[in-house]
Amino acid sequence: MFFGESLPFVKEYINKLNTALENYKQGSGLSWAQRKWLRFCLMGILVTNSVCWAQFERAGLKEYTLAALSWVFRKSKIRWELLLCMSVKVILTRFGITEGELVIDDTDKKRSKSTRKIYKAHKIKDKASGGYVNGQSMVTLLLVTPIVTIPVGFWFYMPDPALTAWYKQEKELKKKGVPKAERPAKPERNPNYPTKQEIGLKLLEQFRVYHPEIKVKAIDADALYGTGNFMQKASKIFGGVQVISQLRSNQIIRYRNKKMSVTEYFGKHPGVSQKIKIRGGEEVTVLAGSARLYVGSHKKKRFVIALKYEGEEEYRYLVASDLSWRTVDIIQAYSLRWLVEVFFSDWKLYEGWGQLTKQPDEEGSSQSLILSLLLDHCLLFHPQQLTRLENKLPACTVGSLRDKIKAECLLEFIRGLLSADNVQEKLDLLAKTVEEVFHLADSKKHMNGRDLGRLEPTPSLKHKNKKACAYA
Repeated sequence: MFFGESLPFVKEYINKLNTALENYKQGSGLSWAQRKWLRFCLMGILVTNSVCWAQFERAGLKEYTLAALSWVFRKSKIRWELLLCMSVKVILTRFGITEGELVIDDTDKKRSKSTRKIYKAHKIKDKASGGYVNGQSMVTLLLVTPIVTIPVGFWFYMPDPALTAWYKQEKELKKKGVPKAERPAKPERNPNYPTKQEIGLKLLEQFRVYHPEIKVKAIDADALYGTGNFMQKASKIFGGVQVISQLRSNQIIRYRNKKMSVTEYFGKHPGVSQKIKIRGGEEVTVLAGSARLYVGSHKKKRFVIALKYEGEEEYRYLVASDLSWRTVDIIQAYSLRWLVEVFFSDWKLYEGWGQLTKQPDEEGSSQSLILSLLLDHCLLFHPQQLTRLENKLPACTVGSLRDKIKAECLLEFIRGLLSADNVQEKLDLLAKTVEEVFHLADSKKHMNGRDLGRLEPTPSLKHKNKKACAYA
């Protein structure tokens, strides 16, 4: 698939992004060449579904060479740290968004076994196989609003290598029965390797700084972030906002001065049938029980909910920081957390970064990821997507929208050829460019031109075969 001139909605989006950069800080805007390069990259990701300069060069028919694309990516003075934040501001302004819910979650990207230059690549748990693979982990912040759901921040996570080595050694020494006094002391955590909870708080603080005009109504996070420290600090960042997470089934709570696990409590106080709307749409019946209980690890009272959907055998336990909310409101607010999984799926399948991104070092990983997230924002400016959103109709899926845009790119490319004054010259030039860009590589699957080897018996060795058969 080829592409020529950038589509109008891509140009409009980049122009709005440039205006937002200039309004934020004079001199932070993009030059004409930088705007053109960004438009080309977004078109490249749309057409190739990758962030790969070689594929961009081929799809763009050498409008930019691989070397030129890479040079601008590495050397051009683009304010990368502002691009994503200002892109979010463009969307908030365009759709008049003033409030929303923030969702924190993390995701992984598998890498090859040998990745010496990929930023913060480490051993991660593979959920599919149950084993371990090499890859990168990202903590992502998503903004869910009544109109659109958009990514607003990210951070690469890596466990502290010194602590990881200590935990491994500690486990082995315990297994051997070495006394604690003879085992090495636990090293202090390196601040260069913050925990996922610390990263989540940094992303929330960053959002508050760049978008103070947005009223955050609630913060959702999974069980990893359901600690007392995280919930208290996250709520404080936005002036005491509701924070909803999950508790482990063995979490100790206190009820009438008696300590028990949350499972024991709701075993004695089972839930009742309730109807709730999942993500503002389908109405389902759930079994839900709730109570305001003292949570031991949080050292304060929390709103604890036991929730079971139809077909489930065990309860899951939600925990909320604000005790003044209703049970049904907390459950429906937490159901929005699922939208981050939809975003991860779309992002990895259709927006380039999950397919082919080999840019090394920190700037390679973070800047290529920013390009991919900018595409997610840019797709909201497609005319048909805008029409749907403005008329309160369901938005298009990323996959279907990308397929349509690829067809539009091809039509624009053909229209440009046919409207030229010298069509034959254009076609000849195109044919020459295709020959230069698309090189045929030698296949190792076929044996043509290589020695297949002598595939037949040797007469002088036939007697050995007879002896072997006789002994057998």
